[in-house]
Amino acid sequence: MYSSLRALTSGFGQGAKRICATRGVAQITSIHAIPSVRTTPATLQHSQEVSNLRKKLLPRPGLLGVKRGMITWFTEKGEQLAATVIEIDNCEVVDHKTIETHGYNSVVLGHIDKLKNVSEGDLRRYEKAGVSPKKHTGEFRVRDEQGLIPTGTELRADYFAVGQLVDVKAVSKGKGFAGVMKRHGFKGLNASHGVSKAHRSAGSMGASQDPGRVLPGKKMAGHMGVNNRTVFNIEVLHADADAGILIVKGPVPGPNKGFVKLRDALKLYGKSDI
Repeated sequence: MYSSLRALTSGFGQGAKRICATRGVAQITSIHAIPSVRTTPATLQHSQEVSNLRKKLLPRPGLLGVKRGMITWFTEKGEQLAATVIEIDNCEVVDHKTIETHGYNSVVLGHIDKLKNVSEGDLRRYEKAGVSPKKHTGEFRVRDEQGLIPTGTELRADYFAVGQLVDVKAVSKGKGFAGVMKRHGFKGLNASHGVSKAHRSAGSMGASQDPGRVLPGKKMAGHMGVNNRTVFNIEVLHADADAGILIVKGPVPGPNKGFVKLRDALKLYGKSDI
């Protein structure tokens, strides 16, 4: 038995030496023996223009406005609708961003004239654009250079047509520190059956000894509100360019006197293109 085991071991040794002798030489079954095939680079590596074409961008910028409150709107058929009034006050094109300089095309808009407390750098910037200083600015990315509206152009409320669908983006109202029931819609604990002074708490949130901790991202109590929120596909009910008033259907995020951004509807369901 010992002799047979020794012979078997010596056989493995010879095989090991043979393998070691050929190690580093490309074999038929080795991946290094297969010649490399040059493939075309990914689309994102072609150019910044091609990368922007892959993204779903709008052909033109939007508008900047101020939320003024909600009203009741009656249609021609007598239907009663909740509507939001948005003021468009001196919304003008302030600057451009191009692919050659910034890597993408966008239009910078400003609205509401700022009469005092303007820095020297901002004064030069607005003087170059040929517009008065603005209190608030916003940037809108566009599909190509054709959407770059000349600086100094004023965009009025009739920029959007009545019946058109738009997207409205704003910062939601701040609610302060809120518990899990108000912030995340937790059920809470039982009203009885031994629960004492913990009815609105989150309850057990950990696992066993294996993680030994609470995983990151767990829904807990904390600051609620003051988040960027977008409402999609809101219908324009009325547009008055002379008065600078735009009325849209339904509510809009944020408090009264809050800044809002409006754009053409990006997600038009049932249509293949924008």
